[in-house]
Amino acid sequence: MEKLLKRINELAKKSREQGLSDNEKAEQAALRQEYLKKFRQGMENTLSNVYIMDAQGNKRKVEKKK
Repeated sequence: MEKLLKRINELAKKSREQGLSDNEKAEQAALRQEYLKKFRQGMENTLSNVYIMDAQGNKRKVEKKK
């Protein structure tokens, strides 16, 4: 994940300073999609271990909205 973020940041810096070629723009878009996929997967894993306690003291697992 660190390599992914490093490359995304390199391309963002280059984009601000001198612009990107078409190949670099495509690479940047693909890397961003991959990062978002991994981030969402990690968030889902985290939330799968979260419980909520109601007013009566009952624990229940967090469920994904439909």
